[in-house]
Amino acid sequence: MRDFVGYGPNPPELPWPAGARVALQFVVNYEEGAERCILDGDEAAETHLGETVGMSAAPGRRSLTQESIFEFGSRVGIWRVMRLFEERQLPFTVFAVGLALERNPAVAEKAAELGCDFAGHGYRWIDYAAVDHQTESGDIARTVEVIARLTGKPPSGWYTGRTSEKTRAIVREMGCFLYDSDSYCDELPYWIEDHLVIPYAFDTNDQRFSAHNAFATGQQFAQYLHDTLDFLLKEAEHGPRMLSVGLHPRLVGRPGRAAALASFLDYAMTREALWICRREDIARHWRAAYPPPEQEAAKLH
Repeated sequence: MRDFVGYGPNPPELPWPAGARVALQFVVNYEEGAERCILDGDEAAETHLGETVGMSAAPGRRSLTQESIFEFGSRVGIWRVMRLFEERQLPFTVFAVGLALERNPAVAEKAAELGCDFAGHGYRWIDYAAVDHQTESGDIARTVEVIARLTGKPPSGWYTGRTSEKTRAIVREMGCFLYDSDSYCDELPYWIEDHLVIPYAFDTNDQRFSAHNAFATGQQFAQYLHDTLDFLLKEAEHGPRMLSVGLHPRLVGRPGRAAALASFLDYAMTREALWICRREDIARHWRAAYPPPEQEAAKLH
């Protein structure tokens, strides 16, 4: 059932930790090596989130161009992005695709060393809408195993991205996640019964470098993030706000875009009343401050 009401004119009022008004959270989507590829038995090459807007793929034929664009993300981009955060000692979350980590375990090792939290992002970076229940369920379980094995800790959350109608039910049935992020309908976490959803966002996301309504330059991306943060900090006088920034190593890892990301990180570090955190931190705080409705009701009886 769809919910068109949400918090409406009465959003939660309690601030984030230390009185912060806005929770700023960065997500690095690590997908490289798990995208559609003829070599992995797929019918066609990946066409989504590369450098060529509107790319098409011929069935049964490799796209060496697209393959190399993704390889840039794992060979160069991911290390550049992690270095930007490490130099500033800022936290971030990794939306990790299982096969991508298996093919480059050094990324998992480094991210874990930096104290990142992980959310499962599918075993393959594919559209799960047409995948049968058993396969999707198996891929989710397999991704949990891969992340736990390579990082020493299972993922705290889940985000498929290109979901099926079964995805959230499978995630809830597994019962091992603090939250999922397969929603874009709000700017604050919310409960579906006893299941926590921490919404994600596509507008504050570097994927728009590869979209028709694209950012043409890194500075356009940085300015958009700058304006969004400033607006939320002002609006948060009336209650807590949240800003999610989505990053992809093959996109923002290019030098001109990385420079823009660096400038926004530096700007954010100068702002007061800002909590730069991990997605797991948001989940744990929300669970403590705003427990599921039925738990809160039980306290009153």
